[in-house]
Amino acid sequence: MSLIIDIEKTLGNFSLDVHFKAENEVLGLLGASGSGKTMTLKCIAGVITPDRGHIELDSQVLFDSEKKINLSPQKRRVGLLFQNYALFPNMTVWQNIRTGLLRDHMGRASADAAVKDIIEKLRLTGLEKHKPWQLSGGQQQRTALARILISAPQIILLDEPLSALDSCLRWEVETQLSDILAEYGKTVILVSHDRDEIYRLCSRASAMTGGCAGQPVPVEEMFERPSSISEALLSGCKNISRARRLTSRTLLAQDWGTVLKTDREIPENLCGVGLHATDLCPSWSGKNENSIRCHIEKRISDPLYDIYLLRPQSGDWPEGEDHFKTISNLPQAEDSASSRLLRMDCPKNSSQPFSKEQELTVSMPCQKLMFFT
Repeated sequence: MSLIIDIEKTLGNFSLDVHFKAENEVLGLLGASGSGKTMTLKCIAGVITPDRGHIELDSQVLFDSEKKINLSPQKRRVGLLFQNYALFPNMTVWQNIRTGLLRDHMGRASADAAVKDIIEKLRLTGLEKHKPWQLSGGQQQRTALARILISAPQIILLDEPLSALDSCLRWEVETQLSDILAEYGKTVILVSHDRDEIYRLCSRASAMTGGCAGQPVPVEEMFERPSSISEALLSGCKNISRARRLTSRTLLAQDWGTVLKTDREIPENLCGVGLHATDLCPSWSGKNENSIRCHIEKRISDPLYDIYLLRPQSGDWPEGEDHFKTISNLPQAEDSASSRLLRMDCPKNSSQPFSKEQELTVSMPCQKLMFFT
């Protein structure tokens, strides 16, 4: 099933501008709270009406502002799973799932057989008479998904499907959800602010910032080779500097105060350069490629990494912070000085921990640098 969406919507000071296509895949919308992810889903489902544009699902027009087409939610055959699952609290698991068939004209025996079948598929056997409050978070989610799947939707929309779960339960539910979506086999749009969920559950993803969705790309490409500063930040890149192209293979990283060499052609319209925290590494000899002298501002320990916040010993910020925020299309940081720091994540026990206030030379491998235009 293919989805084509090209819409605009303004609510107060917020403007939504979304254009993408998806077909028989799990497509992720990755963005922070307030970026327009949920609003996009509601426009597809018919809960919110766009101001302008076109939405088409498997050659059926759901919305077209010029042709004045706007199908009701009931006629769109869209399954929308809300963050809180929206189960009826006074109904049992069986009854909740059965409501997904209310619009279908089938006999009671056929309906009961369909409910029983979906209960078995989603491993809810034995819970048929339970109310939502008697279920775990994972069981509630599977019940809500069963109610959607039994209605035979042409597309499934998942709004932060794992956000309501604690960390212990989330992994178990995520693996179950992955299996369910694989068996479904049609188009799924999954929105999340969690980049790890997007990476594991989706084949392609689009970064959403300020109501705008970037063109979907394979998740590996988004995380390894993001094309914009906004996309890089959403995908977890911690080290970003304004940059200017000097030659085809050298650039000036203005905020780090250093010239960097690269192993590939630098775009002429370069505006930024990035490096993942796990790719920044100590330069023991001080002679490694793209070495930069830093002062250790802080050391933070987590279960897997020693995290170091490093201040480059030079940098070109004077004209820069407002311009940096403008090109990244992100809100001004409360403490803009913190954005000058480099972050280096070292695996536990990989080396002797460095001390705060220590001077350290680090290396930026040329093959790991990311270019932003």
